Amino acid sequence: MKKSRTSLDRMDLNILGALQQDARLTAQELAQRLGLSASQVGRRRQRLETEGYVHHYTARLDPVALGLSVQAFIEVSMATHGIENATSFMRLIGTCREVTSAWTLTGAADYMLRCYCEDLPSLNRLIHEVLLPHPSVARVQSQIVMDQFKIDAPLPL
Repeated sequence: MKKSRTSLDRMDLNILGALQQDARLTAQELAQRLGLSASQVGRRRQRLETEGYVHHYTARLDPVALGLSVQAFIEVSMATHGIENATSFMRLIGTCREVTSAWTLTGAADYMLRCYCEDLPSLNRLIHEVLLPHPSVARVQSQIVMDQFKIDAPLPL
């Protein structure tokens, strides 16, 4: 069954919005914010999780505080397209701890990778020793983030 935003009521959206701001909220805290009982909020939250609206809960860490001072976006264009090459490349990306998210794209590049590295030599190694040697990679272009002035925002509900 395909999930649909239209199957969510305003209270479901309010719960999801509050959880995006602070996933540590207890059912009691959510209930106080939203004017419902803790049991109602608990049941709704469980349903939203079960139906897949909430994928998981996580903590947002400070990369600079952890010594990851270089953030970059890397566009990758493939030399050859095929299921075997794509699967092999995706498997490679799954092993790269520096790559925190990856997307397939339309346009000039086939993939966009977001990565965090300790320093520029680490980014250089990722590009020249990991990505470029892959047999199906034709081109890699990186953009180094100078500053992130808007943090990954909550989804618009």
